[in-house]
Amino acid sequence: MPTFDTLAAVRRMTATGIERDHAEAIAQTASEAATAGQEQLATKADLAGLKADMTWRMAILAGVIVAAIKSIPA
Repeated sequence: MPTFDTLAAVRRMTATGIERDHAEAIAQTASEAATAGQEQLATKADLAGLKADMTWRMAILAGVIVAAIKSIPA
């Protein structure tokens, strides 16, 4: 996952005249905001597992539907 370079951010802010302690606080807050909730993001492996599960469930459902249609008297 991408990271937030707090040192580079502090350097950019102090170069424009923001006091170092303020720049550090801003950079830390931005870093926390940028990484918030990342543990809840789905990975490719998560999605692949979900796809396999959904494919299996759809196959079962299709079988049930076919069986139900075949059981209807003609």
